[in-house]
Amino acid sequence: MEACFPCLGVRKRRVRPLPEEATPADLRHRHVAAVARTFSFKELAAATRNFREDGLVADEDAALYKGYLKSAGQVVAVKLQHVADGRGSSEKYNSEFLAHALKLSALRHPNLVNLIGFCADGNHRILVHEYMPLGSLEDHLHDPPPDKARLDWSTRINIAAGAAKGLQYLHNKGIAYRCMRSSDILLGDEHGYHPKLSQCGLVEFGRLEPAGAHFLKQYYGFACLDTVMTGNLTAASSLYSFGVVLLEIFTGRRAIADQAAGAGEHPNIVRWAQPFFKYRTRLRRMADPTLQGRYLLKDFERAMSVAFVCVQQDPAMRPPIADVVTALAFLASDRSS
Repeated sequence: MEACFPCLGVRKRRVRPLPEEATPADLRHRHVAAVARTFSFKELAAATRNFREDGLVADEDAALYKGYLKSAGQVVAVKLQHVADGRGSSEKYNSEFLAHALKLSALRHPNLVNLIGFCADGNHRILVHEYMPLGSLEDHLHDPPPDKARLDWSTRINIAAGAAKGLQYLHNKGIAYRCMRSSDILLGDEHGYHPKLSQCGLVEFGRLEPAGAHFLKQYYGFACLDTVMTGNLTAASSLYSFGVVLLEIFTGRRAIADQAAGAGEHPNIVRWAQPFFKYRTRLRRMADPTLQGRYLLKDFERAMSVAFVCVQQDPAMRPPIADVVTALAFLASDRSS
C-alpha cells in the first residue's frame, strides 16, 4: 500500500467535490455495503479536514490521508481512487470499483490491513482502511529520524514472520503484490510493532501489464527475472520480492542503493548478497550494523538462509510460502522462548 507514512513534503492540495450524479443502486453496491461500511464524500472530507496537506501520509500521487471519523470514533487511512469522468457514462467504472471494494472487504487476516468501508458518492470513489500508527517497515529500516529507536533483532524476525503469514493468506486467495516492497508492510496496533500487509497494489496471479522493459525500469531490483521477462505474476515470483524484503530487514540495506556503496559493491541488494552466500563464514558481515551484534549468530544464519532460497533465480528452486512461514515462525518462537 502506498502506506501510512509520516507526512511527506508535498505541495498543498485540496480536493473539491465534483458535480453529483446518481450513486449506483445495483445489487453489487448493496452487497458491498452489506460487508463494508459506506461513507459520504462530505463525511470523509470532514474527517480529513477537506483533504489538507498536513493529513497526507503518502506522496501526492498515492493520495492517502489520515482522518478521524467522528461517527466511528476511529482514526482511518483514506485512499482516493481515480475520479469517475462526469462528462460521460461511468457505469463501467462504478462496476469495477464496487467489484474491487467487494474483493478487498472479503479479505480478513490478523496480518492484513482491513477495509473499513468505501465512498461511491457522486463521482468520488474512495477506500477507507484501518490506520497503522507506526507507519511502514521502510520508514523504520531506512534513514529513520535520530529520535526513533532502531528495530532490534527480535522485532525484525517477528515482523518477517507475521508478514509471511499475511502473504500466505493472500497466495491462498490467488492474489499478491505486483511487486512487494518494505513499504507494503505496515506496523502498529495494540501489539506494538505488529505487522499488517497493505491492501493497496494487490493483483490477481496471472498476466501483468505493463511487462518487458517498462516493468523492468519500474520494478528493477524488486522483481525477479521471470516476471520481468514474461509479465506473469506467480506465487514463486511473489516470493522472490518477499525475499528481497527479507534481505532489507536483516541487512538494513535498501533493495536498490541510492548510490553504489563502493568499489565491488552492487547497488542491487540481491546481487550484493550473492557472494556472501557462497561462504557461510561471511554471512555475519551482512548484518545491519545498527543491530550492534545483538543477535544469535545461528539465528541470523538461519534467517539469511530463508531469504536466500526466496531469491533463487530459478523459480523452481524457490520454496512454497508455507515452508517460509514455518521457518520464520520457528525462528520467532525460538527467539521469544
